[in-house]
Order: sequence, then structure tokens, then C-alpha cells
Amino acid sequence: MVLGKVKSFTISYDCLNDSNVPVFSSGDSVSGRVIIEVTGEIRVKSLKIHAKGFAKVRWTESRNAGSNTAYTQNYTEEVEYLSHKDILIGHERDDDNSEEALTTIHSGRHEYAFSLELPTTPLATSFEGKHGSVRYWVKAELHRPWLLPMKTKKEFTVFEHIDINTPLLLSPQAGTKDKTLCCWFCTSGPISLSAKIERKGYTPGESIQIFAEIENCSSRMVVPKAAIYQTQTFYAKGKMKEVKQLVANLRGESLSSGKTETWSGKMLKIPPVSPSILDCNIIRVEYSLMVYVDIPGAINLSLNLPLVIGTIPLHPFGSRTSSVSSQCSMTMSWLGMALPERPEAPPSYAEIVTDEQRQSRLDVAPAREELDGPLFAYIHEFRFQPPPLYSEIDPNPDQASCPEVRRLDACPSR
Repeated sequence: MVLGKVKSFTISYDCLNDSNVPVFSSGDSVSGRVIIEVTGEIRVKSLKIHAKGFAKVRWTESRNAGSNTAYTQNYTEEVEYLSHKDILIGHERDDDNSEEALTTIHSGRHEYAFSLELPTTPLATSFEGKHGSVRYWVKAELHRPWLLPMKTKKEFTVFEHIDINTPLLLSPQAGTKDKTLCCWFCTSGPISLSAKIERKGYTPGESIQIFAEIENCSSRMVVPKAAIYQTQTFYAKGKMKEVKQLVANLRGESLSSGKTETWSGKMLKIPPVSPSILDCNIIRVEYSLMVYVDIPGAINLSLNLPLVIGTIPLHPFGSRTSSVSSQCSMTMSWLGMALPERPEAPPSYAEIVTDEQRQSRLDVAPAREELDGPLFAYIHEFRFQPPPLYSEIDPNPDQASCPEVRRLDACPSR
């Protein structure tokens, strides 16, 4: 008998949304098919699947132990969220090669259904960061006599929903600061800054309305600015690693001495970014809005207003969806009926991120069980492009325009 060949060996998910993207949440049922296409006949000992999900962080640090000695310290940590095994053909043991223990698969296309329940406990949202990731996948293994097993793997996305329609995330955020410039016996007038935003929770694609007043009583020319930052924090072995990235920013008009500028709802749009991750023990993803005054020759005057990027957008009716699949496929016809004080109704998470964006991230970052080096900075099948560098947003970056740079105070020029 001439042995057949496996032409293709793939996994397909039964998607719960109209966009045909495998997106799930805690408590959902993940179902799909293992598809085998063969030419001729093949004998099979078993077909197994293993679904797995975990968060993992890893980074290294170099340390000096003396004048001529150096060593590298590795920091790793892992949290498992899902582990499920099933046998679709055959038995658990694969050491029996007798004819009675083998299954014949004839020429053609064959589909083997599988199904599993995600844990009802909160799961971490899928994520790809610089020093860690949160990944979920199903792996299939085809075992045949006298041959190495064939393996295939396909990831799926998990969203732990964040509904911004809660009192905490709908509460306004505000702050006030002032700064007096001085150098030795030379004193300049104060610079004052007050800023407010309507709420703490937003979804990607929304624009944040910034209300601010900047008063320049100093002798220097200053520039008011605002920026959204994402902070990724990784924890392992009692240590912490933090990565801060600029997501979006804007620039106001330069203010000369004695001038005041008022922002009456200045808009800063949130690009497609990963949702906040707040419940994972080893990875946190947080956001903040920094409203600041760029002061030449001195430390910037800045206000940090915390943000939470959610997945369920603001709506005027009070009916909420808790299913990831329904959220991804929900119609947004109610957007034009938003409350009058909210000039721009937020889109759903799925409307902001296109299928091409999701698929492109899947193509360039294939799943793997082990974390082996720096990863791309956004989530997996919803893997968004990393937030732009400051130089990509501000075409002429300099120290004076960057809120991260600390500068020494100096006397105003006379």
C-alpha cells in the first residue's frame, strides 16, 4: 500500500462576531475545527489538541561584581490562565503501533471539531509588550506510526472587558499647579496651570476634550502642550521593569510674558492602542494624560491625569454588553444620539482596529510557547502598531518640547 501524504494541517475557529476574528472573554466557549487534507490514505495513532494561555515576562540586567567581573541576571515570571487538553482521534498513549490501534484517514479534506470553556475567573487581555506578553492559543498534534508528530498552532484573542460606563471611570479628572522661576537672587513671576477632562475612561478612537488655563507671569516665552502616555510595567522576582511610550500629543500657542491661554475643549484623539491591563499580577498597562508647560531652561510644569482605556464605549442608554463577541459585532447606530454635552460619541473597539491591522500583526509575530527576546509592543491578533516615538509625532523634537527631560533652572535673559 502506498502511503498518503498530509497536504495541509490547520486550525480554524468558529468566530462569534461578524468580523470573523476569534475574540473571546472569560466564560466564553471556544470552538473550532482541526482541518486535515490528505492525498491517498494515512494511518493515524492520535490527533490531540492543547489549549493554553499565560502571561510571561522576561528581561536581563548586567551587573558588575568587581573591577574585572560582570554577570547577567535574568528575571522571568509566568502566570497560567488556561490549560486544556483533548483527544480527537485515538488514545492518550501513542506507543501502540498495532493495526487495531490505528485510524485510517482517506484521501480528501477532513474536519474534527473541538470545544472548550474559558475559565470564568478574570483573564488577562491579550498583549505583546517589550518585556512580556499575554498569549492564548490552541495547538494540534497529529501522531502517525514511525513518523515525527505534525504540529500546528493558532492563537486567539482574549479581552477582559473594561466598561467605561461606571461611576469611577465617568468621574472628571482635574488638577492645578504653579511654578516660580528663580536663579540665585533673580526671581521671575509664577507660571500657573490648571487642567480638567470630563472623565477617566475612554476607548480607542475617541478624542479627549481638554479644558485648561495657562497663565504666564514669568519673563520667558513658554509653550503649553499635552500628551498621552502608555506605561508598561513588568514584575519578576521582586523587581520591576517599566517602559513608557508616547501615544499622541498636541501643542498650543507660544505664550509671551504676561499672556494667558485658555483651552475650551481642545481635542486630542486616542489612536488604536491596547486596552488597560489592571488585574494581571506580573504585567500592567496603564495610561495617563500629561498637560504641561514647556519652559525653556527650566523643568517643565506638568499635570498628570490618569486614564483607563476600555473596550465597552460610552453610551447614553445604560444597557451594557458583557460579551466580547457581541461587542465586536454590535451596530453603532446609536452614536448619532449621544448626549448633547458629548460632541463625539465613541466608536466600538472593533471599529477602530481593522481586520488588516489584526492580521498583519498575526503574520509578523507568530505564536510561540516560549518568550525569547524583546517582543513587539501591542496585543497579538489585535496587535496594534506600537505607539509612535516622540520624533514621529513632533517633527522637530527638542529637549524643550519633551516632558521627560529634566533641565536646570536658569535666570531669564536680561
